[in-house]
Amino acid sequence: MLFSDLPLPLADSLAARGYTDLTPVQSAVCAEEALGRDLIVSAQTGSGKTVAFGLAMAGELLGETGQLPRAGGPLALVIAPTRELALQVSRELMWLYEPTGARIVTCVGGMDAMRERRMLNQGAHIVVGTPGRLRDHLERGALLLSDLRVAVLDEADEMLDMGFREDLEEILDSTPPERRTLLFSATMPRPILALAGRYQRNAFRIATIGQDRGHGDISYQAVAVAPADIEAAVVNLLRYHEAETAMLFCATRDNVRRLHATLVERGFDAVALSGEHSQSERNNALQALRDRRARVCVATDVAARGIDLPSLGLVIHVEIPRDAETLQHRSGRTGRAGRKGTAVLVVPYPRRRRVEGMLRGARIDLAWVEAPTPAMIREKDHARLLEALMEPVETEAEDHALAAELLAKKSPEDIAAALVRAHRARMPQPEELAVNSVAERGPAGHRQGFEDCVWLSMNIGRRHNADPRWVLPLLCRRGHVTKSEIGAIRIGNGETRFQIPRAIAGRFLDAVARTARPDGEDENGIRIELAEGDDMGGHAGHPAPRSTPEGGRRHGKPVARKPHQGDWAPMGERGPQGRESRGEGRPQGKPFRQKHPGAGPKKARRPS
Repeated sequence: MLFSDLPLPLADSLAARGYTDLTPVQSAVCAEEALGRDLIVSAQTGSGKTVAFGLAMAGELLGETGQLPRAGGPLALVIAPTRELALQVSRELMWLYEPTGARIVTCVGGMDAMRERRMLNQGAHIVVGTPGRLRDHLERGALLLSDLRVAVLDEADEMLDMGFREDLEEILDSTPPERRTLLFSATMPRPILALAGRYQRNAFRIATIGQDRGHGDISYQAVAVAPADIEAAVVNLLRYHEAETAMLFCATRDNVRRLHATLVERGFDAVALSGEHSQSERNNALQALRDRRARVCVATDVAARGIDLPSLGLVIHVEIPRDAETLQHRSGRTGRAGRKGTAVLVVPYPRRRRVEGMLRGARIDLAWVEAPTPAMIREKDHARLLEALMEPVETEAEDHALAAELLAKKSPEDIAAALVRAHRARMPQPEELAVNSVAERGPAGHRQGFEDCVWLSMNIGRRHNADPRWVLPLLCRRGHVTKSEIGAIRIGNGETRFQIPRAIAGRFLDAVARTARPDGEDENGIRIELAEGDDMGGHAGHPAPRSTPEGGRRHGKPVARKPHQGDWAPMGERGPQGRESRGEGRPQGKPFRQKHPGAGPKKARRPS
C-alpha cells in the first residue's frame, strides 16, 4: 500500500520514522474491504500491529477533514493486558498521531489514579489503558464513553487468560452500539470468538500469521536432557548463543527465584520478573535490560506479557509451555522488527513424547538439536574471541606508552596470552552434562576399569519409562559416586541392570541403603540391590551385604513395587518424570510433587 493512500499527517509520521513499506498486517487493515468495518485480526506479537490499529482507526478520528475535533470524551479506546504493553502502545500512538495534535491519556495500574482522572477531565482523543484501571475510572465517572467511535482490544487472548473477561464486558457494554470494534489476537480460541460474536457486527477476518503458525523470523529448537541437567543445559545454551539479550521462562515464581540465583552465582548478569516483584522492581529490571547492564531475564509467563525488548535474540523455555499457544506467546518476544531470533525448549527425556505430541498439530517447524557441550562452547568462544580482539579500537598516547613498557618486559606471545585469559575469565564456565557420558558409553559399553564388575538391579524398566539419561544421575545421587564409576546400563521390560566396579560396590550399596526408606525403596519407590545371581564375594574386605541396616529384604530377591506416593525434588533433580509445578503460589524452597513413571492405581508386577 502506498503512503499516499493514508491521511497526510500519518504518512508524514511514517516517513519521518523511517518507514518505506507497511507490514502485511498494516496493509491489510487499510485495504478497501476493511475500511469502516469491525475487524478480527490474527497477528503475531511484533508484527507492527500497534501502528496497524493506529492506521485502521484514522478514518473515525480524523474524518474527511483530516482534523481532530476539540478534545472531550475519548473518540478511541485501546485496551491492553499489561501496564508495559499499554505504555508501549501509548508511545507508538503518540509519534504516529503527533502531527494531528492528538491528546492521548494512559490509564494503568501502578500509576497515580488522581492524576489520570484530572487528565481525563481535561479531555482526550485517545485513551490507552489496562482493563482494571479503565473499569475503575468508568465506575467513578471519570471515563465517559458516550462519544466513543473505535474500541481496540490488543492481545485479547491474553486478557481473557488473565481473567479480565468481566472487566472487558463492563467496559464494552458502556460504549455506543454503533462504535467500531477492532480485536487483535495472536490466537483465536473459542472464548475470543464468543467475545467477538457478542460485541462485533459482520466482522472482517484478517490473518497474517501464516500456515506454519510460527513466527517467520524465529528459529525453533529443542534439546533433550536428563532432568538433573536442566540448569546445566540452560547455562550452556546461554554460553553457546551469547545473545545480546536472552529471556528464560519458568512456570512458577519459586523456580524463577531459584534459577535467577543460580545464574547470578555462575557469573551471568541476570534479572528476574515474577508476580512477587513490585512495579518499581519490574521497572528497574527492564531498564537494566534496555541499557545492557543485564543480558538475561528469568520470568514467568504472566510477568513477561507486554514486554518489548528490541535486542532480545534468544528465548529459552526452561519449563515446557502448557500448549502451543503459550509456546508462541513466549517465543514471540524475540524475532521482531525484521531481526532474527532463536527459541529453545529444554525437554527432560521422559517428557519428549509429550512435547512432540503438543507440536504435532501446531505446524511449528522445530528441530531437535544436541545440547551444547563444553567443547562446542569453547569452539564458539574461540571464534568470538578472535573476532572481538581483531576489531579496531581507539587508543591514546598513554596506551601506546604502556604497551611499549609491557613489550620491554614480556614477549608479545605472553601479552597476547594474558589478554586472551582476561577475556575468558569474564565468561561463565560451561557445564558437563550427563547425556554426554551416556552417549559416549552406549547401552552396554565397556571401559577401562570395568573388567571386574558387580551387576546391580533396579525395579524399573521400559514400561516405567526408564532411560539411561535420567537413570545415570539417579544412581550417582543415591550411591554417592560419579558418572565415570557407572558401567554398562541394560534396560529390560520391568528391570534395569547396571555395572559397578567390584572394588567400590560395597561402598555404593552402603550409600544406597542410607538413602533408602526402611522398606528399601526411595521416595520414588525405586529399589536398588544386587542383581539376582550375582554376589560381592567379599572382595576388597566388603562382605556381601544381605540386608539393609533397618533389617529390610535380602539383596537380589525380587520384590513387588508399591504404588508410588510421590516425593519432593528441586528443579534440576525432578526424578524420572521431571514434572513441573503448577501456579506461582508455593512457598520458597517448596519444590514440586511428581509421580514415579508407570505408577498408577494398580500395583506394579514383580521385576522380571
